[in-house]
Amino acid sequence: MLKGGCYCAQVRYEVQGLPFHSTLCHCADCRRIAAAPVVAWFSASIDGFRFVAGEPKRFASSEKVTRTFCPNCGTPLTYQHADLPDELDISTCSLDTPETVKPDDHTHTAGQLPWIHFSDGLEAHPGSRSS
Repeated sequence: MLKGGCYCAQVRYEVQGLPFHSTLCHCADCRRIAAAPVVAWFSASIDGFRFVAGEPKRFASSEKVTRTFCPNCGTPLTYQHADLPDELDISTCSLDTPETVKPDDHTHTAGQLPWIHFSDGLEAHPGSRSS
């Protein structure tokens, strides 16, 4: 089981089951929401995820996307797309042990900042500038 939560520990979660589609996202939406040049996410079954302490704030970042974050410290926690109702993306670095979920690739590299250069050898998928 994976465990994690926000910076201030007000919101905590647990994830059962194996993570999949672990990625480094370069889209403008993720970068703006996290105030970071790239954001690490992994996917899990919605049935295997639960908040165990606190209640996150939810907001629609686009017509089909709902994101959660801590209402106290602002840590981005989850991303859910309406077209994938059984899947939830979780911010990798909100895990207690983020080093256990290594990224498989880079996504939305069409939105990658020009001063970011990776030499990790991971596959890159251009996608769009936003998710």
